[in-house]
Amino acid sequence: MSESRKPSHDAFAVAGTGRNATWTRIGAAWPNEDGKGFNIVIAPGVAVSGKIVLREPRAPTDPEGE
Repeated sequence: MSESRKPSHDAFAVAGTGRNATWTRIGAAWPNEDGKGFNIVIAPGVAVSGKIVLREPRAPTDPEGE
């Protein structure tokens, strides 16, 4: 993993379901060199429990909500 590269995915903690879900960005993910998994880096000071979702980053002009 080379963290100098841009991450391939954003990591979110998701609480709740459906339209009532709250998405909080907690870090980023990079693919492993062998392509069989990801290395996930959680931002300092973030305590995580529950569901974590990896999503490809959205384009800045993408109107779709999180």
